[in-house]
Amino acid sequence: SEDPSVTLFREYLRIDTVHPKPDYDAAIQFLERVGTELGLACQKVEVCQGRVVLILTWQGTNPHLRSILLNSHTDVVPVFEEHWTYPPFEAVKDSQGNIYARGAQDMKCVSIQYLEAVRRLKAEGKCFARTIHITFVPDEEVGGHKGMEMFVQCPEFRALNVGFALDEGLASPSDTYSVFYGEKSPWWIKVKCMGSPGHGSRFISNTAAEKMHKVINSFLAFRESEKQRLKSDSSLTLGDVTSLNLTMLEGGVSFNVVPSEMAAGFDIRIPPTVDLKAFEEQVAAWCRDAGDGVTYEFHQKCMDQHVTSTEESDPWWKAFSGAFRDMKLQLKLEIFPAATDSRYIRAVRHPAIGFSPMNRTPVLLHDHNEFLNEQVFLRGIDIYARLLPALASVPPLPTEG
Repeated sequence: SEDPSVTLFREYLRIDTVHPKPDYDAAIQFLERVGTELGLACQKVEVCQGRVVLILTWQGTNPHLRSILLNSHTDVVPVFEEHWTYPPFEAVKDSQGNIYARGAQDMKCVSIQYLEAVRRLKAEGKCFARTIHITFVPDEEVGGHKGMEMFVQCPEFRALNVGFALDEGLASPSDTYSVFYGEKSPWWIKVKCMGSPGHGSRFISNTAAEKMHKVINSFLAFRESEKQRLKSDSSLTLGDVTSLNLTMLEGGVSFNVVPSEMAAGFDIRIPPTVDLKAFEEQVAAWCRDAGDGVTYEFHQKCMDQHVTSTEESDPWWKAFSGAFRDMKLQLKLEIFPAATDSRYIRAVRHPAIGFSPMNRTPVLLHDHNEFLNEQVFLRGIDIYARLLPALASVPPLPTEG
């Protein structure tokens, strides 16, 4: 009695693509099988050893027009099984229709929704002027550096002739659907403090720990100010403020030795409204104020701040938002609070929207007991089946002749 789309979704969820050893081969074989069933052209691009991007293509009637790109990633984050009610790779469905599995929200649901929407449209005999490409990429959950970041530099990506892209978003607990038109810039900073060593029984001057104390106080004071700014202004979302967390501390060799060096790692996510150069100057000032021998280095420093237009004069956004108006569904525009592969697509100057059709659903990406209700999943297919024709039928743009 189960809907075949749900059965396919659960089959995909059972493929163990969890880091650090995702079974990418099994995922690609599964997706390629489905693409072949749908009559889609299949292409595999190995962006580096062991990292393959699968491209499924539904050719449009006018291949000279720019295409629609539907992107999703195949990998999922690790789990702590002792905190799960059901095994996280069995895709158990409870009596309420909730499907529990790692990847249920992030983002194997969207992969299957793309495919099932195409299945429905093809069964209805539909065809569109613009080509639709569906891409399945690896390693998004570990930064995309051996996935989308490399793929957008490949000739095979340029050959896709992308005009507009869709990628993942987040669930929404309310009736509205969250839509992300930009992302924060992730900065990972390691601050090192050098100081005088000595015996643990003495009041050593100019220690690394004293300097680290000042560094941490400065960073966390800024964190608190941003936290309060978010709390006091109901118009702001997490994507509108800079998040900062102390995530690593290093130093020391023995209880009775004052260390000569200490280090702290900070994860900072900066919205596109912030001047990045000015923010780095602030970081440098915090380090200077802590004393001599305090330095910082970046382990990640994203400087791209491109956002996708949400003006009604923009033909892509007009088509996207118009489809939702026709369905009488309400959108909530936001900056994505973390980072997805959309940032690499925008960095090569293609408009991209982050969207996962999950409303009335708690946000459970990377959490224990990640689930998606089957009715919400099926409604997502309905939405894509309305959205894709709108995007693939956008009239030729002036730049397309």
